[in-house]
Amino acid sequence: MERKKENKKNRLAFEVSPYLLQHAENPVDWRPWGEEAFRKAREEDKPIFLSIGYSTCHWCHVMARESFEDQDVARLLNATFVCIKVDREERPDLDAVYMAVASMMTGKGGWPLNVILTPDQKPFFAATYIPKESGYGRIGMLDLIPRIGLLWRNERDELLKSSEEITAALNEPPPEIPGMRLDESAIRSAYQNLAARFDAANGGFGGAPKFPSPTTFLFLLRHWRRAGDPGGLAMTEITLNSMRRGGIFDHLGFGFHRYSTDATWLLPHFEKMLYDQAMISLACLEAAQASGKADYARIAEEVFAYVLRDLAAPEGGFFSAEDADSEGEEGKFYLWTQNEIREVLEAEEADLVAKVFQVRAEGNYTEEATGRLTGKNVLHSRRLMGDHARDLGIPESELRERLDVARKKLFSAREKRVRPNKDDKILTDWNGLVIAALARGAQVLDREDLEEAASRAADFILESMRDEQGRLLHRYREGSAGILGNLDDYAFLIWGLIELYEAGFKTAYLEAALALAWDLVARFGDREGGGFYFTPADGEDLILRKKDAHDGALPSGNAVAALDLLRLARMTGDLKLEEIARDALLAFAPQVRGAPAAHLHLLSALDFLLGPSTEVVMVGDRDSEETEAMIKALRSKYLPRTVVILRPEGEGLKIAGMADFTADMTILEGRTTAYVCSGKVCQRPTTDPGEMLEILDGSGGS
Repeated sequence: MERKKENKKNRLAFEVSPYLLQHAENPVDWRPWGEEAFRKAREEDKPIFLSIGYSTCHWCHVMARESFEDQDVARLLNATFVCIKVDREERPDLDAVYMAVASMMTGKGGWPLNVILTPDQKPFFAATYIPKESGYGRIGMLDLIPRIGLLWRNERDELLKSSEEITAALNEPPPEIPGMRLDESAIRSAYQNLAARFDAANGGFGGAPKFPSPTTFLFLLRHWRRAGDPGGLAMTEITLNSMRRGGIFDHLGFGFHRYSTDATWLLPHFEKMLYDQAMISLACLEAAQASGKADYARIAEEVFAYVLRDLAAPEGGFFSAEDADSEGEEGKFYLWTQNEIREVLEAEEADLVAKVFQVRAEGNYTEEATGRLTGKNVLHSRRLMGDHARDLGIPESELRERLDVARKKLFSAREKRVRPNKDDKILTDWNGLVIAALARGAQVLDREDLEEAASRAADFILESMRDEQGRLLHRYREGSAGILGNLDDYAFLIWGLIELYEAGFKTAYLEAALALAWDLVARFGDREGGGFYFTPADGEDLILRKKDAHDGALPSGNAVAALDLLRLARMTGDLKLEEIARDALLAFAPQVRGAPAAHLHLLSALDFLLGPSTEVVMVGDRDSEETEAMIKALRSKYLPRTVVILRPEGEGLKIAGMADFTADMTILEGRTTAYVCSGKVCQRPTTDPGEMLEILDGSGGS
């Protein structure tokens, strides 16, 4: 007889996180992270089963269906452990700590992340996805739980000793190497590492799976600019083109999926993350400036179309992600049979779509576990549009127009399907990245609407995501902001505010960036060792206070903070900010020297520090044609080590108060005047945009 499923809700029902709410009706007696759960573990003398995931994680859903919704597994979990669920996007501090545990203990990480802790939160077991039943050399939940329970009862001293050793190892400081410095050789070493791993046929680095890793492109373009080596630009272009043609890109609704399970960018994990859209579009915008090719600007515009259509929150910020699954099946929303396409399109349109996007009757999409074709297709193209146009004997512009007509029909049909779940929480750090991307898009694409969208998001966070003391908060959902901001929240938002200032030259955004920068230094800075901790000095006392600089799916918070401070130092002339940034870079010199390609964004900050960097100060009316001509001239160039300041009429004193080196800069002949400065020396002022660019080139400006 089938056991009736209970619908009793656990304590997660009172949480805000969409991920935690997904588990509120599990038979597992989940609790949120907090003292109530720790007290229960101490009083009942039980270890803690900590499970960390996020709402759009495919394998988190799989483990939930197999184990956490299963009465037998839940009975064992509830009897053996105090069970805690954590949303890694709400609590990246906890995720960072226990992911470090998993990496140390197993050599790998990922989500779902399952860690077993003592009641005082010290770990002694870690794993990612665990099946319900044992098989194929992997222990299952039904066997693992009783085994842990037996060890806790009979061999607890060994478990406690192990947990102490793991915790001590986590807190072991990195080796100090006196005199270790960072210089241009570290940049060259990272570049050589990337060049050796580059997949020239498919783009990207290494084999399957392949992640977008847009911080790589930001670094490669800076190396190209610095060294004049065409390889960095070529690797960036090949990879962006391959990604845009591949199944990792949504050819109907636009935007990029999380990553490709294969080496050719064909078969994605279908979740769409806000931070991927932000970082990839930033890389595309820089590639457009560096190469002078409109293709990369077009990709950025497509990504922005998706973000503004599907992730914009009414309040002004942006939602976090869309799920991979719908109706319990990964990718169902995005996949098509050949017959489904022919039901929507005219025969000639369907033939064209099939030819360009590799649609087959037998399908091109395979199950990840079995490798079998499913009869369904993920739209992708093996070739450039120009190649298809030549084969068809039509202009590329005509081909794009015909495909766009078909795309809109298929998109409209797809909108009638059951959509993937949307994670509608607003995160300060991820919004900071998308603000930066939209603001840069406003500059490169000359689109005022993108600046307006970035401004709405920035204003929302600055006004609605602070506590009573004015401190940044990390998460907002359904009218409630909470969780103290971490390093990434501050660093990424400052990045966005700097870009937003340079998009519209509204002084308030530069003021906000400076205020947050000093707040970041005060709350997160390591005054003795340099660099920044992930959590504030008065944050929750965890078993480890993380301080690192390696990039993951997101750029390192330390690297972003360092580059923020360097840019603000150039904009304001404040040498103290530069000194703090320099110390942050030097703090990680041993780690960077040991694994330079794991610290690419830090090396991008080093590229800025090594220079030559330039400051361009324009004095004049923001709305004048002369000022606009100056701005457009600057934005037509790829200038990664240049900051731009505008001293508008009427606000000159305010800017001079923040950047005193601009105090004596005046308008010449009643026309907008540009001052190009490098190495604390300013060249002759000019009112001519062309001459301004010549001075930039002559001063080694970038």
